[in-house]
Formats: sequence, structure tokens, C-alpha cells
Amino acid sequence: MKPFDELRRRLAEVSDLARASAILGWDQQTMMPPLGAPGRAEELATLGRVIHERFTSPEIGRLLDELAGFEQDHPYDSFEASLVRVTRRDWEKACKVPADLRAEMSRAASLAHPVWVRARRENDFASFLPVLRANLELKRRYISCFDGDYDEPYDAALDDYERGMKTAEVRAIFEYLKEHQSPIVHAIADAEPLPEPPSRRFPLELQKQFELEIVRKFGFDDEAWRLDPTVHPFASGAGSQDIRITTRYFEGNLDGLFATMHECGHGLYEHQIGAELDRSPLGRGTSLGVHESQSRMWENLVGRSLPFWRFFFPRLQELFPDAVRGYDAERWYREVNAVEPSLIRVEADEATYNLHIILRFEIEQDLLAERFPLEQLPEEWNRRIWDYLRIEVPDDTHGVLQDVHWSGGSLGYFPTYALGNLISAQLWERMTVDLPDIDESFEQGEFEGLREWLRENLHRHGRKFTPSETLERAAGVPKIDPEPYVRYLRRKLGSIYGLRLDAPAPS
Repeated sequence: MKPFDELRRRLAEVSDLARASAILGWDQQTMMPPLGAPGRAEELATLGRVIHERFTSPEIGRLLDELAGFEQDHPYDSFEASLVRVTRRDWEKACKVPADLRAEMSRAASLAHPVWVRARRENDFASFLPVLRANLELKRRYISCFDGDYDEPYDAALDDYERGMKTAEVRAIFEYLKEHQSPIVHAIADAEPLPEPPSRRFPLELQKQFELEIVRKFGFDDEAWRLDPTVHPFASGAGSQDIRITTRYFEGNLDGLFATMHECGHGLYEHQIGAELDRSPLGRGTSLGVHESQSRMWENLVGRSLPFWRFFFPRLQELFPDAVRGYDAERWYREVNAVEPSLIRVEADEATYNLHIILRFEIEQDLLAERFPLEQLPEEWNRRIWDYLRIEVPDDTHGVLQDVHWSGGSLGYFPTYALGNLISAQLWERMTVDLPDIDESFEQGEFEGLREWLRENLHRHGRKFTPSETLERAAGVPKIDPEPYVRYLRRKLGSIYGLRLDAPAPS
């Protein structure tokens, strides 16, 4: 067998195992009985070790050596050149991590998840502290595997989610956001507030029906997708034709609808990756920042837009007549875009959401550097929430325990949410040039134009290119720029609140 064909065969086996692990993880968070947690932890640890050993095997290294120079014989954007190029980078990084450490990290994350679920439910940070401490120590051991490879320790964690991104780059972007988004939040806080929504009910079965009607319009395929409830919404699956998205429901509001649209955006990305990339390291999104651009785009730029609600509001009235009595589409649009600092990240408005992420980004660096005792994490969290949002945290359930990420050891993940916001605006500006009638399409309930534009310009490429290369190909810009997103916020929120939200004067 030729070296390339042998490499592809071995990588397909690794991909199959990784997807089996993903389905076990999905099951753990949606359907597994609680007493299955210890056994599931061992299963995931075994799979994690086997996947790592197979991928980092000397045979893969030998094949890559035999394929030295292979990329030069094929176009840069070909499947062949991309597979060898991306695999070589992944292999070189993975080989620095011992298989036992990888297995231990998988086991610890699996064991920590039910502990986090219970601690969150019972507002009991002390019970979560031991597993958090274990995950942090494992992450430090992981980062130490790359000693000398990065400018600062957090770079190694960030690179797992946003290939090639440096902490210093994120820090500079976030400083810009703090400088330019905070004045928007302050100006709106001083403005005439929007009317308070009334107390009301959105029956859960009707919510589920409404959500499915919407995401089917987006591209949800009942033959290839699932939608299930969970504690913390996420998207997963086992390939482009096996998409698993999750959500959660609240009878007093439609926050679950926006979570479902968010996860549908993730699912569409995976669903539209080119079939030729399947069962390979190229067959998933290029980075989590780019992935988050898709979820945030469908949740906010589409799902919180006025053209979207001009189409769907009559259906909202049919399903929930008492809840929206006295409303029209414009009033509902203003309500779902209201700016009000809040405790929960996933329910935050567009103007304050990035501040939640910046807080977590800064805390994670402090955690890795052990700048304060871990027992003081809730106090640190609460202090920073006050500094950024001027609100008091009533308990740890609504504070430091709200996110699932640290139970899985996923330090370095949080920045990608804010980066996704910025990328979504850059893509949107390019897309609206190519599709100038997109608002009219939304008003008719037609989303195929946007979906196909994303497939052609972004989704189908999977991981063939680096995040920056992908961004340049799709949006025509070589790097993440926060200004389009800030410009979008000023324009949209200025119109809703009747304000002129100018850029701050240079200092």
C-alpha cells in the first residue's frame, strides 16, 4: 500500500475511535443513568489512551517521514496536501504528551462531570473543589509537556482550541473590547430603559415544537440530527450525518430557543463539511473560534434580527397568544435584544457577553499561575463580576459553578466564544456584500442563501486550512478584527435605544 493510502487508513481508524468517544460523552450528558459515571470514566479513559497511542504511534511518524515533500507535489488546498500538512502538525504536538497523562485527563473529566452537576444543583462549591484541583494539576502537567514551545503557559492551552493563536493576541483584542464595549453598556444603562417584560408562561411542549420549526428552516435534518435536553447545552456527534445538539428549557422565557439556535449553528458547520474529509483529521471545524462564529451568527445575527422576527412572530403569536398579547414584531425584537447586565453567561445580551468571557480568560491565567488559593475562587469570581458588570452574585450556582468547562479540564476554551463573536461580524460584512438581499430572504423565512454561502466559503473546508487562512478565504481578511463587531453593536443597539453610540475619543 502506498504511504499516503496507509496513512489515510490509519487516520480513519483513529477518527472512528474519537467519534465513538464523542458519542459516549454525549450519552453521559443526556441519557446515562447517574450510577454509570464511574464505569463511563474508565471507558473514556481507555478510549482516550488508545486514540492517543494509535495517533502518536511510530508507524504514523514513519509514514509522515516517507511523505516528506509530498505536499509540494499537490496543490496547497488539495485533500492530499492538507491531510499530510495538518496531520504532521497535530502529530508533532500530540507526541509530546504521554498516553497515560491523556488517559488520566479523560478519566478525571468524566468523573468530574457528575460532581459538577450535583455541586451546581446544590450550590456546593466545596464538593467541586477537589475535582477542580485535580483537573488544574493535570492541565499544568499537560502544559509542561511543551516547555519552551510557547511564549507563556496559557498559549499551550489556547492552541488546543484556536490553532496558532497567542495569549498576547487575545489580550490585545480583549483590551480593545473593554475600551469600546464598556461605553456602549454604560450609555444604555443611562438611557430610558425598555419596558419590563410581564410575567408569563411558554408551555414547554409548545417551545419544543417552535424550536424544531425554526431549526428545520435553518437546515436541521430529522434523518441526520437529534435534539435533546441537558444541563448545559452543547453540540456533538459522530460525523456529518450524525449531529447531536442539546438545549435546556425555561417555562418563564424563551432563552432555550436561543440556545437551540446557537447549537444548531455548530451542527450546521459539522453537517456541511465536505464528505471527502470524513474519517480524517480534516473532518471537523478548523477551530473553536470559527466554530463559535457559526453558533453566535445563527443565534444573534440571524435569530435576534428584525427580519427574522418579522417572519416568525406571527407563529409565536399563534403558539403563545397570552405571553405576547399586546406585542408586535418590533416590540418583541427590542425585548430579545435588551441590554441588561446579568449573572449567567449563556443568557447574556450581546453587549455584555464578551465581558463574561474576558473575566474567565483572566481568571484562567491566574488559576494556572496559582495567583490565589483555589478556595478563594468564588470570592475572586464575585469580585470581578462586580468590577465588570456591577451586579452582586447571590450564590455559586449563579456564579463560579455555572459553566461546565472546568469540570472537563477545558482551560483555554472560553476565549473562543468572544473570538467567535468577532469572526461572525467579519463574515457577516462579507456575506452581505455577496448577498445584498439577505434581509428580504429572512422576512420570507428563507435561510438557504446564508446556509449555502457558509457551506461554500467556510464549512466545506473543515480543517484543511489554519483558522487565519480560513478567515481570509471566507471574509477576505487575514486576522481577527474586533472593530466590525463593535460597529455592529453600535448600529443595532443605537437604533433600538435611540442613542448615538460613537466610538470613545482617543486617550
